[in-house]
Amino acid sequence: MELKRVVLTGIGTINPIGNNISEYFGNLDAGLSGANMITRFDTALFKTKFACEVKDYDPARFGIDKKEERKIDRFTQYAFIATGEAMLDSGIDTEKLNHDRAGVILGTGIGGIETLFQEIVGYCDGGKIPRFSPFLIPKMIPDIAPGMISIKYGFRGPNYTTVSACASSTHAMIDAFNTIRLGKADIMITGGSEAGITIPSIGGFNSAQAMSTNNENYKTASRPFDRTRDGFVMGEGSGILIFEEYEHAVARGAKIYCEVVGGGMTADAFHITAPHPDGLGATNVMKHALEDAGIEIDAVDYINVHGTATPLGDIAELKAIKALFGDHAYKLNISATKSMTGHLLGAAGSVEALACVHAIYSDIIPPTINFEHEDPEIDYKLNLTLNKAQKREVNVAMNNTFGFGGHNSSIVFKKIK
Repeated sequence: MELKRVVLTGIGTINPIGNNISEYFGNLDAGLSGANMITRFDTALFKTKFACEVKDYDPARFGIDKKEERKIDRFTQYAFIATGEAMLDSGIDTEKLNHDRAGVILGTGIGGIETLFQEIVGYCDGGKIPRFSPFLIPKMIPDIAPGMISIKYGFRGPNYTTVSACASSTHAMIDAFNTIRLGKADIMITGGSEAGITIPSIGGFNSAQAMSTNNENYKTASRPFDRTRDGFVMGEGSGILIFEEYEHAVARGAKIYCEVVGGGMTADAFHITAPHPDGLGATNVMKHALEDAGIEIDAVDYINVHGTATPLGDIAELKAIKALFGDHAYKLNISATKSMTGHLLGAAGSVEALACVHAIYSDIIPPTINFEHEDPEIDYKLNLTLNKAQKREVNVAMNNTFGFGGHNSSIVFKKIK
C-alpha cells in the first residue's frame, strides 16, 4: 500500500505568550516570559503562587457569548478559538469538502477539571439534594472538544481525544498524521488544549513536588538546563494544526507550511512520574520517529525538547539526544520553549509543534530563556540556544513530549520540497 504524503496547511493558537499565531511567533523570537502571579484564585495556601496564564482572556472577544460560555469548559473554549484561527488560515471551504473524509483528533491531559472541581465544591457547600449542572458531564469529559468542533464544521470522519498526560497532543497529531497517511481521511484538525491553572491542579502538582516554588523570581522560574531549576511552571491554552493530504492540498491551491513526515511512541516502563535516568524511552522514541520519517539523524537541524526544568528530566533528555545523535548532537540546535510558555500539560506538544513549524518556515530557532547558572551534569557544548533566538536554515525539526506514566512521543516536520 502506498502511503499518502501529509502536509500542514493551517495553524492557530491561544497560549500564555500569544492570543494568536502572529503574537505567539513574535514573542517566541523575542524570548518573552509568559509567567505572572495567578489571578484565577487566592493562592495564599499554596506553595506556588504563579503560572503562565493566557493574558487578557475574555471569551466574548473571540466570539463566545455568555450562553455558550456557560456550556463549555475553558479547555474547550481555547480549542474552539485556536481551531477557528487555524481553519481561517487554511482557507478550507467547508461547503466544497467531503465531510466524511475530514475529522478531528485532539489531546488533553486533564480536560474539564475546572468544571468538575467547581461542581463538586458547589454540591458539598449545598449539603442537600444533588443539584449538579446538566452541563457537568459534557463540560468535563476530555473528548468533548473534538466532538463539539466536529459539530461546528460538520466533520464526520475520525473523532476522538487522546489522553496520555503531557504526551497527549503529540499522540493526537501522530494519530491524525497516520489517519491521512493510510488514506482514511483528507483533512484532520489536530493538536491539543488544556486549562489546568486550577486549585486542584496547582495543589496536586505542589504535593507531587513537580512544580517550581520560586515565587520571588516567578518571571524567570521556568529555567530549563539551569542549575537552580526547581520544577515546571504551569501553562494553559491550545495549539491547533490542520493536517491535509498533499494532493488534496495542492488541488485546492492551499498554502503549505511544511510536511509532516513521521512520529514515534514509546514507554519508559520505569516510574509513574520520574523519567528513565538514562533517557532510554526518550532515545527510543526519537529513533522510532526518525525511522518512521525515513530521515537520517544527521539531517535533523532542530529539536524542541520536552525541557520542563525539572532536576531529573532535563538531564535525562539530553543524555538521550547524545546517545542517539552522537557527534551530530553538537551540530543541532536544541531549545526548550516551556521557558516562555510554561508547561501546557496535554497541550504542550501542539504548541511546541507550532514552534517547530515556525523554525522551519522562518529559519529562526526560538530560545531557551532564563538561563544563568551552569549545571555540572549538563554538557553545554550542546547548542541549547540559550537566552537568545538564533538564525539558521532549518529543514528538519522534531518535537519531544513526555508524560507521567512514562509516555513518550516525538513528531517530525520537514521543509516542503
